[in-house]
Amino acid sequence: MSSEALPTLAGLASDQALLGRTSIAERLADLLRERITEGFFQPGTRLSEEAIGGALKVSRNTLREAFRLLTHERLLVHELNRGVFVRVLSAEDVADLYRLRKIVECAIVRAVTEPPGERLRQAEVAVEEGRDAAKRRAWRELGSADIHFHQGLAALAGSARVDELMRGMLAEMRLVFHVMADPQPFHEPYLDLNEAILDALRAGDGVQAEHMLGEYLDVAERQLLDTYHADGS
Repeated sequence: MSSEALPTLAGLASDQALLGRTSIAERLADLLRERITEGFFQPGTRLSEEAIGGALKVSRNTLREAFRLLTHERLLVHELNRGVFVRVLSAEDVADLYRLRKIVECAIVRAVTEPPGERLRQAEVAVEEGRDAAKRRAWRELGSADIHFHQGLAALAGSARVDELMRGMLAEMRLVFHVMADPQPFHEPYLDLNEAILDALRAGDGVQAEHMLGEYLDVAERQLLDTYHADGS
């Protein structure tokens, strides 16, 4: 090894502590992202460093790194002299999210040309979760089950990068869903549509699944945008 390389390698030793902190921050970001996705933290909520750090027994630096990661994912926003807040999305954000969802999700299901078998299990479980939530009239849980269904569709791509993209995109969608004051009439009709898409995929008919999914996403986008515009957002 060249002696010229030694100072550079020696300098990496100081990064050891940072590696440990970063991995914890990433796990913390995963936890907070899940809480946002499940609706525990709603749009506009201020995230207190003291309260969250105390509850989870993590350092302020680690928590700030997790906040930074989620800000990069567009789930949080930092407001000068006010703190960190769960992001409130605009109508333009909604339109852009659905534009991306149509590109990604429709391409994934269109590629299905034979029965996926066990690869559909994640989406099937999500529909079962949705049926159970509807029976219990747990409408927010039904919204979460719908998000899990679309994560299941994305999993058909067999790509870790697609999975990561969809996790972030669908976490943003949870922020959008809060615009619906009454979640039941918005979420409940999509249970039967999810089942119909599953049936097409079980038969290996990706073209039919894409057609239904495309119409489904168009309708959902119009519903949400109509609500945004009615609220003057």
